[in-house]
Amino acid sequence: MSIRLITFDLDDTLWDNRPVILGAEAAMRDWLALHTPRLAAQPVEHLWTIRSRLVENEPGLRHRLSELRRRTLFHALEGVGYSREEAVALAEGAFQAMLRARHRITFFPETVPTLEALAGRYHLGVITNGNADVRRLGLADYFQFALCAEELGVGKPDPKPFREALKKVGVTAEQAVHVGDHPGDDIRGALDAGLRAIWFNPSGQSWDGEDSPDSEIRSLGELPALLKRWGA
Repeated sequence: MSIRLITFDLDDTLWDNRPVILGAEAAMRDWLALHTPRLAAQPVEHLWTIRSRLVENEPGLRHRLSELRRRTLFHALEGVGYSREEAVALAEGAFQAMLRARHRITFFPETVPTLEALAGRYHLGVITNGNADVRRLGLADYFQFALCAEELGVGKPDPKPFREALKKVGVTAEQAVHVGDHPGDDIRGALDAGLRAIWFNPSGQSWDGEDSPDSEIRSLGELPALLKRWGA
């Protein structure tokens, strides 16, 4: 059966996410140093301790990254003596500084040309466990929908996000393929939901997952030709 829907992961699939996250963390720390000297004096590990405790007490927060970040900052700020009102406002300020930097992204060179080549022939969607917003990235015109774990309350590899994607455009699992870099979240999740799965593997790593993906690409530029072969 021919492919009608292609869903994409975002982080480390459409761009290299490591420098993005490092920049976002640095922007947040700079904001905290300027506006919250009491918290800035604490070691970085202090925030990670609070974050871990929050996730342990409420496991669902691991799929609500923005809410988790806000709560972590709030508890950290309250813990060093800021009032509740101050902590709420300062946590939001630090979060927004992080989020602005989170969207300073350099796409892989093949990302936009590939999306342009596919958008007229297939339904395109996003399934992400992160909190990047395709609208802020200038990619909204290519995608018919974007599903994030924060809004769904559950993330990949759970089959729910993939099944929601199928419902969005009214196709069967056999008519859909998911493209992503993570062997578990993306490949295992897509296969378990009945979709085909394409592993984006730019660094040429060896596959160490369970069931193998339906195909592997080193560059997003390989995708249109691969899908064309499948259609033939």
